[in-house]
Amino acid sequence: PSTGSDWRLSLQAYNIHVNGVLHCRVRYSQLLGLHEQLRKEYGANVVPAFPPKKIFTLTPAEVEQRREQLEKYMQAVRQDATLGGSETFNSFLRKAQQETQQIPTEEVVLEVLLSNGQKVKVTILTSDQTEDVLEAVASKLDLPDDLVGYFSLFLVRETKDGAFSFVRKLQEFELPYVSVTSLHNPEFRIILRKSYWDSSYDDDVMEHRVGLNLLYAQTVSDIEHGWILVNKEQHRQLKSLQEKVSKKEFIRLAQTLKYYGYLKFDPCVTDFPEKGCHVVVSAGNNELNFQVRLPSEQIKEGSFKVTRMRCWRVTSSVPMSNGPGGSSPGKSEVKLELAFEYLMSKDRLQWVTITSPQAIMLSICLQSMVDELMVKKSGGSIRKMFRRRVNGALRRSDSQQAVKSPPLLDSPDASREPMAKLSSKLTSVSLRGISHSSSANDVGANDFHGNYAFEGIGDEDL
Repeated sequence: PSTGSDWRLSLQAYNIHVNGVLHCRVRYSQLLGLHEQLRKEYGANVVPAFPPKKIFTLTPAEVEQRREQLEKYMQAVRQDATLGGSETFNSFLRKAQQETQQIPTEEVVLEVLLSNGQKVKVTILTSDQTEDVLEAVASKLDLPDDLVGYFSLFLVRETKDGAFSFVRKLQEFELPYVSVTSLHNPEFRIILRKSYWDSSYDDDVMEHRVGLNLLYAQTVSDIEHGWILVNKEQHRQLKSLQEKVSKKEFIRLAQTLKYYGYLKFDPCVTDFPEKGCHVVVSAGNNELNFQVRLPSEQIKEGSFKVTRMRCWRVTSSVPMSNGPGGSSPGKSEVKLELAFEYLMSKDRLQWVTITSPQAIMLSICLQSMVDELMVKKSGGSIRKMFRRRVNGALRRSDSQQAVKSPPLLDSPDASREPMAKLSSKLTSVSLRGISHSSSANDVGANDFHGNYAFEGIGDEDL
């Protein structure tokens, strides 16, 4: 949506995009209020400096300068582990989302899908955050408390053939009901799926009847959609286990199959091994798997390990409209890219780019794989990663989850088409047109996220 036809409003309201989605619209005074609250709670030396108030009406140049300063401010807050993960900051974003979409707080019924197509209807408040909705679904299903952290709610888009395409994992700074209804499109649904990568965690989930049923339904569905690869003999074995209703054995057999526990993405385009190759990307097992169709029509498959990605970034670009008469670009024209810098061999780093509308979700997957690796390394568990409510306030887990994406602000000046802003899961992304050069010189220090699970390779590894 544009910033509004009233020009006075358009000079003061900033569109905030989080994870590629218009999240809310806020005024300078609201951001100033947030700043003052953060200072009160965390002290002036922790909170970044806020752009100063001006007495006179700002010139267009000053408006743009202020937008840039506010954007930097919001990014700095979001990237600070304490501030970015704070209830103050997240609840600010949630309230602003609700106000922007003009959805009053009331009781509603929200439909959440399970993998087998079953619908779970939960009665929630429109103002309930992601975790509240997840807990409501869990309690409706009788999923025990200590297994809730193994599952997440995902925003998906149903495709014609009844399969679905992942938009993103719902985050703690949003209200699921508002996120899904504000899209005004019945193809968008919320689905419950497991949210961990390491299949050894399946054991915890299978201990409980409801956990086992959810996992079984997801596995059957992923096999039916062709996401998990099965040969004829395996197919016959799976069928007979299904007939015997041996769910655990079914899952055990499935765990040995190719792409078990992976998320499969829609076909898209990559520049590896050469520009313009069609590729099907799957994320799982601490890697991104590529099935690439070369221009020669030959299919090649390879994997990129997350521990060898030095950093990655998500960028978006919108073609500028031609002159004042140009229509503003439609949603379909926004181009999203995920680029990661990969250690190809002992001393050779190379950028690999994936151009896909699902770039945000890809980035969220990479981040959650890294988080899980780090939690495992430190001896933590998934149960611990799930944040418990303490006296109604959220206590953050001690995992690495506190690293979040910054929101980005749109230009408040509605008369000129701004670059689309979006952010990835970890650090800020400043947006210019997409650069195809593989040198790091064209990337500002803020543009990408370093990966704290990156492991250099020694001679003995090659």
